[in-house]
Amino acid sequence: MRRIARAKANQMTRPVSPVPSIQTLDQITEEERQEILKFVETEQTEGEVIDETTIKRIVLNFEKRCLKNREMRIKFPDAPEKFMESEVELHEILQEMRVLATAPDYYPLLVKLHVIPSLLELLSHDNTDVAVGTIELLQEMSDVDILHESEEGAEALMDSLLEHQVIALLVQNLDRLDENVKEESDGVHNTLAIIENLTELRPEICNESVKQGLLQWLLRRLKVKSPFDANKLYASELLSILLQDNNQNRVALGEMDGIDTLLQQLAFYKRHDPSNAEEHELMENLFNALCSALMATPNRDKFLKGEGLQLMNLMLREKKTSRNGSLKVLDYAMSGPHGRDNCNKFVDILGLRTIFPLFMKTPRKNRKKVLSAEEHEEHVASIIASMLRNCRGSQRQRLISKFTENDHEKVDRLMELHFKYLEKVEALDSLFNDENEDEDSIYLKRLEGGLFTLQLVDYIIVEICAAGPASIKQRVSHILNLRGSPLKTIRHIMREYAGNLGEEGDKEWRDQEQQHILHLVDKF
Repeated sequence: MRRIARAKANQMTRPVSPVPSIQTLDQITEEERQEILKFVETEQTEGEVIDETTIKRIVLNFEKRCLKNREMRIKFPDAPEKFMESEVELHEILQEMRVLATAPDYYPLLVKLHVIPSLLELLSHDNTDVAVGTIELLQEMSDVDILHESEEGAEALMDSLLEHQVIALLVQNLDRLDENVKEESDGVHNTLAIIENLTELRPEICNESVKQGLLQWLLRRLKVKSPFDANKLYASELLSILLQDNNQNRVALGEMDGIDTLLQQLAFYKRHDPSNAEEHELMENLFNALCSALMATPNRDKFLKGEGLQLMNLMLREKKTSRNGSLKVLDYAMSGPHGRDNCNKFVDILGLRTIFPLFMKTPRKNRKKVLSAEEHEEHVASIIASMLRNCRGSQRQRLISKFTENDHEKVDRLMELHFKYLEKVEALDSLFNDENEDEDSIYLKRLEGGLFTLQLVDYIIVEICAAGPASIKQRVSHILNLRGSPLKTIRHIMREYAGNLGEEGDKEWRDQEQQHILHLVDKF
């Protein structure tokens, strides 16, 4: 079939002109100049004008060829040469229909003409070339930029596609496409593009696609031991989108052993850096998906049992690019009341030896588009604060004794970070004095501008001053006096922090945490 199609395509192309095609502007005739101007103005020369009549003609043609192909296949099931021509014609009309994607205003008409169910039927056509041609057409029609041109058209197309179970049909079709064939590999890429387009316009499709088996397919695709390719990257991107702000999908991922799959895929980057920018993006997507997944409580336990902590700890020691992502994952795994087991286990696997060197010195060698120094310091401070909050018994003692080592060098570093972020926040506060914004948005901007890290650092200060030996508190007071900074600055920051505790954990935990912080402040 491909050979016949190629032969027809070759016949249709015009013979190459012996005259070189590149001419200078001086050589262009007045007529050609007008033609170019006309093309620039209308962007459609000599081509067919898309109107209602044209669309009806194309659709009628399409329906005729679908019917003819179906009849020929039923009539001669064992003689492909008999129905081959009808298949080529069907493929040709699918190519011709791509012009419909340029006229989203007419999508309601297409829906009225019942084209969508006929197209979706072709997804399960025995000839994968026809299915791939259909996918290509649907991908162009559902392109987000095109759909934004016509709200009415977008609504009509989306409603019709969803009504006819587009996601289920696309996912079923994915299983039969062979990615070793270039055209079918492109078909997989375009299928993922259609699903991404639909989720962007209707976020609720994220849940629907998971019910239809997309999540399982994505995890299987990531596991395929093949050289890195564009489809693997796209699969990781779509996985990351499905888990974003969607607890239902995060829980579903955990139930499919998705945490193990993500850890296995990331294990490769423990000792290898990604070979190019695209592979770097794949690694980032996997880390983001894992961070999202860890926001669902049941997955924290799966991460612990799957030895996720050990893998992240090794990544931190190896000093490869993956160190940035592993730091972020540890922060997610250990935060809040559900991070207790992970915090205690991290101390048991000698994680303190890994995290404190990173606390003492922010690595300079942070390669292309990875964590900034501020993000690095925020994650490290957050991990230490989570351990102080969650560790008990001997693990807690080992953690606090770290701050007295080497003549309290870690307390000195804490105070250095305290003043660094205090200056940032004060500089930001001076800008807000004139603005009439509401308190919540100002508070969010202050958090982003350094207040969040400052709160974490000050939380560590009041916690170790209360729980550690007296020498820690003396050292803190000594440094504050040297800089002429009063204790009440830290108290004020901590009170504000207690008053704005986030959503994590239940109300009872938040109340306890608030009381605990205020008690530490009074002691301080």
